[in-house]
Amino acid sequence: MSVRDDCQHYSSRSTAGGDAVQRCRLGVNDEAPFACPEDCLFFEPRTISDSGWNR
Repeated sequence: MSVRDDCQHYSSRSTAGGDAVQRCRLGVNDEAPFACPEDCLFFEPRTISDSGWNR
């Protein structure tokens, strides 16, 4: 399974060197390469307010 970037526990940041750091805030992902487990029990759809949108 690939990354579920539509999950509210997914986080992505860029470092000063230009590298992208992806992580699961709950730590239930596969580390290398970063991937979410199939049928993750902790998956929660990201809400519009979590995506940086304003209502």
